[in-house]
Amino acid sequence: MPRRLLKYKNYDVQSITTATPGTPDRDARQNANIATWVMQTAMGGTHLVVALYQPDYTIELVRESGILNVNLLTTEQTGLIRKLGRLCGRDRDKFKNLPHALDERGCPYLTEAIGYAQCRVLHTTSAGDHDLFICEVLKQVVLNPDKTVLTNNFLKEKKIVRG
Repeated sequence: MPRRLLKYKNYDVQSITTATPGTPDRDARQNANIATWVMQTAMGGTHLVVALYQPDYTIELVRESGILNVNLLTTEQTGLIRKLGRLCGRDRDKFKNLPHALDERGCPYLTEAIGYAQCRVLHTTSAGDHDLFICEVLKQVVLNPDKTVLTNNFLKEKKIVRG
């Protein structure tokens, strides 16, 4: 059987990090996941669209806070696929033993990533089993410019994900 056309695309691998502020009734919450469907939608990188899987905890926090960071992962961060992509943040702290810092909004970013785009959600729309978050990029920060971008093809070659 022939492969599907879109299986030929090689997507960059990102972690989407987000946080909600604490309230008198609830502690601040944060989470991170893995996303491959992130796309620039304006010249100069001023806007991105981020596709998040509807059942994920991260999507709940992004909806509540309206903020997120798109962290571009490196080939040295393949261990995050399991930790951030296959484990649920509702019942565990994904940031435990994970090198990170908080931006001025209190939103985490991964300090060992190539860098991150600090985003504010403008619009959301449902798209199949994902929701699309159209975001304004507030700031782009390069942390580790000499690292190699993690891609879906790299993960397939290392047999970390299936093709």
